[in-house]
Amino acid sequence: MTVSEKVGIAGAGSIAFGTAVLLCENGHDPMLWSPSGAGTADIAAGSALTAKGAIEATHNVRVASSAESLARDNDTLIIALPGYGHKAIMDALADHIRQDQHVIVSSHVSLGAIYLGNLLKKRGVSAPITAWGTTVVTGRRQSGTEVHVNTLRKLVDICTVPERKSANARDLCERLFGDRFQPRDGLLAISLSNLNPQNHMGIALGNMTRMERGEIWSQGQNVTPNVGRLLEALDAERQAIAATLGLEVRTIFEHFHLSFHVPVASISEMNQQMHTLGNGGTGPTTADSRYVKEDVPYGLGLTVVLGDMVGCPAELHRAGIRIFSAMYGVDFMAENELLITLTPDQYSLDDLQQAARTGLLEPSSA
Repeated sequence: MTVSEKVGIAGAGSIAFGTAVLLCENGHDPMLWSPSGAGTADIAAGSALTAKGAIEATHNVRVASSAESLARDNDTLIIALPGYGHKAIMDALADHIRQDQHVIVSSHVSLGAIYLGNLLKKRGVSAPITAWGTTVVTGRRQSGTEVHVNTLRKLVDICTVPERKSANARDLCERLFGDRFQPRDGLLAISLSNLNPQNHMGIALGNMTRMERGEIWSQGQNVTPNVGRLLEALDAERQAIAATLGLEVRTIFEHFHLSFHVPVASISEMNQQMHTLGNGGTGPTTADSRYVKEDVPYGLGLTVVLGDMVGCPAELHRAGIRIFSAMYGVDFMAENELLITLTPDQYSLDDLQQAARTGLLEPSSA
């Protein structure tokens, strides 16, 4: 018999909505929090949350009025919003997280678990923080009460800091979301397991005019052979950095196979299969998209930093950041608030590897 657990979700976008409905389907009791209040206004007014697509369901969902109430009224917290919002959310929650209250980051970006761990240490609080390499659901929010869920992932990479809490964390994730979690070796492995930044970079570069013009376009269909080869080359850079660190991370081929249930082939061919099956998704209909504004600074940026630290430069990733910065007239490397605060390049690689297991970034000489 499933024991209902109260789960607070910071966020009110597509992933937060999809995650909330999946929790309801699994017999749990989620609560959504939109920092501005706008994202949950309709639900707070009494409307139910409806999912279509891979999940067909309607549920009433609790709504929090503040970070304090989200932390107070729930046993587990999930951060489920774009990476550019993580620092502000962590800053808001850090004063209210209780000793041993579990926090899940869906999905983890730019060593955010270390940032949150350092905030909690200042209060003398130790809480397990579980980083997911990607999200359990994919989809698009359709309105203030509806989300279209594209797929439920078969496998999600996870790790927990401090490392000694890993077994309990996996048990919790499986109670909430089912048997779909693959432990990885620390936060660096999780950071290098998130393929969204590299994939979204190649897709956005190949389809930027569609995004700017607001076209409705099939994402899978437009991962053409040239775009597919770019994604494969970006993946080779990421894999090389992981291998230099002695870490095992999934390949782009495994990612599409496990996430979208298509046979392994070239990346373009796998995406064409996704399109044929109807789960290739639609691409962004605006240049103001998380594919760029989240994934470039918070995803590509960390890969470049790690590549430089281990002597395995990610030149295609770096070039992508520079090209997008030129396109948008923004220095995207300077947009990553988490990396700017943590300054990982000012620590040794040993310090960073230790932090990836403890959740605390401290110089080894301290």
